[in-house]
Amino acid sequence: MPSKSLYDLTANLRTLGGGRVWSLMISLFGDLAQSAGDVIEGPVLSAIMVELDVKPQAARVALHRLRNDGWITSHKVGRISHYTLTDKGRTESAAASPRIYSTPDDLPQEWQLVLIDGSYSAKAPAGFIQILPRVFAGPANADTPKGSAALLGTTAPDWLRYAVAPVAQSEDYEKLHAALVTLSQALPRANNFSALDIAVLRCLVVHNWR
Repeated sequence: MPSKSLYDLTANLRTLGGGRVWSLMISLFGDLAQSAGDVIEGPVLSAIMVELDVKPQAARVALHRLRNDGWITSHKVGRISHYTLTDKGRTESAAASPRIYSTPDDLPQEWQLVLIDGSYSAKAPAGFIQILPRVFAGPANADTPKGSAALLGTTAPDWLRYAVAPVAQSEDYEKLHAALVTLSQALPRANNFSALDIAVLRCLVVHNWR
């Protein structure tokens, strides 16, 4: 499949994910090179960045930042640089993977409502979402604040689903869904993709979902 064809088909995806190249690289490495020993060679990384519409200077700046932040390291084999995730980068990528790659069936099915003491901080407890003053919803296995009252549940009523829905992100979800539906209908057979096409497409989908 010619790269230009994929470039045209993924135009919407390239505009949805924002302009932070370092974040795009985290998506790329977390998806394609998360295991120990996985590397992305410099020429391959450059080719992917070109197809993602990232200028070489912007890619160099992003790599510099990720090295400084302890996410990525590199070494040379001959004249070719090999880039890998650090232990920190692999650990944090692995921690995020269940949320990125899970299906609705993989998500916790049991939940709890927690009523907290009036003196508790207004900030939601870790893992919970506030739905009413002093009332929070979260997974059944999440730790609850000391002295709180917890009510376990299974099937969430619609009012609760709406209450915990990320309203601020709903428009972004709708745009991503529309772009993915259009792309899915327009893409040719999978065996027409090159390895570069696959890497670019995976990076765009994962990055936008992140």
